[in-house]
Amino acid sequence: MRRFTGKRYWLIGASEGLGRAVATRLADAGAEVIVSARSEDRLKELAAEIGPAATPLPVDVSDSAGARDAANAAGELDGMVYLAGVYWPMPATEWEPDKAEMMADINYTGCMRAVSAVLPGMVERGAGHIVITGSLSGFRGLATAIGYGSSKAGCMYMAEALHAELRGTGVDVQLINPGFIKTRLTDKNDFTMPFIMEPGDAAREYVDHMRTDRFKKSFPTAFSLMFRLSQFLPDWAYYRTLGKGG
Repeated sequence: MRRFTGKRYWLIGASEGLGRAVATRLADAGAEVIVSARSEDRLKELAAEIGPAATPLPVDVSDSAGARDAANAAGELDGMVYLAGVYWPMPATEWEPDKAEMMADINYTGCMRAVSAVLPGMVERGAGHIVITGSLSGFRGLATAIGYGSSKAGCMYMAEALHAELRGTGVDVQLINPGFIKTRLTDKNDFTMPFIMEPGDAAREYVDHMRTDRFKKSFPTAFSLMFRLSQFLPDWAYYRTLGKGG
């Protein structure tokens, strides 16, 4: 079981929702947390709530140089957790280019920038822990999730590829795929969200998985089964069942 006492973790996307709850839970478990997001004020509030174990470090992951500078400022790390994300529901018939590009740039390319900033040092030391946040929406294409789901699918592939290559190097990679979590992002949805979780409950699932040596966790378990099993459906059955228009 992985222990966090005395470890230094950089959490990107820690100012709100799941990221904020994960940062608090890791600090409670004994980790020193460097908390990052774009909002410096929210980070300072979070650091004040957590106490001396937290250091605020603003970063805009849409800026490659800024991500590298933040990684340098964070110093030597035991782990990096990528939780940053933006979301808008977006039907293909109501395409919004700026929002679609922002979801790709923050959710996926931002994750790649963060990994690029910390991975070389971890590989050189032969030690490190990278945790990437995917989504149940990334398993297979969903109506109205064309921007968000595709960005998360990219994160999931990245985590799988990293895990495949880095096994046995001392650099551990984990992928965590949550379902609906009650945050300012899901507040944008006008549909019923099955098994929706509070951030604190989701953070418990998240950090509990980080303690293990297993690669992937998808939750809530019952809800995730539908998405995982959908990968085995033939196209005609999947799109007739879950595609728009039935």
